[in-house]
Amino acid sequence: MNIDDLNKKFSGSTENQRKAIFSTLFIAGNRLQTLFDHHIPEVSLKQFMLLSIVRQSEEQLTFTQLGSLLGCSRQNIKKLADVLMKKGFITIQQSPYDTRAMCICPTEKVNDFYANDFSEYQEELKYLFEVYTDKEIETLFILLSKLYAGIENLENRER
Repeated sequence: MNIDDLNKKFSGSTENQRKAIFSTLFIAGNRLQTLFDHHIPEVSLKQFMLLSIVRQSEEQLTFTQLGSLLGCSRQNIKKLADVLMKKGFITIQQSPYDTRAMCICPTEKVNDFYANDFSEYQEELKYLFEVYTDKEIETLFILLSKLYAGIENLENRER
């Protein structure tokens, strides 16, 4: 059985399509993580995503805030941060807004990484999305943004 066979099997009803979309998100996430973990020797994909958010943020974010953005626990952020700190990518400092919270601050090594090594990974992203037209990219972006709303809806239901 291959992906095309699964798509045909699940295309018959909205209910089956929902199941297929959910499965696809899980499988695609795993496949992307495996691919990028093998292609980025210095950091894992999860570490890379954490560095990207820290680098793009205009303010220092706490472990809790970063966990919320990445969809994982504060403890998972701490584990990722500890590894990145040992590799020299970040420092961990007390939050200027809450003395009980810790923040992640990028070091110059992060800027060097993005300036020198990141271009290779941007090429990988081009290959990932080259099968889409610009209009399809726009549509996918809109639909994935709506997916976040659905996830929040599910999270709120769980509370």
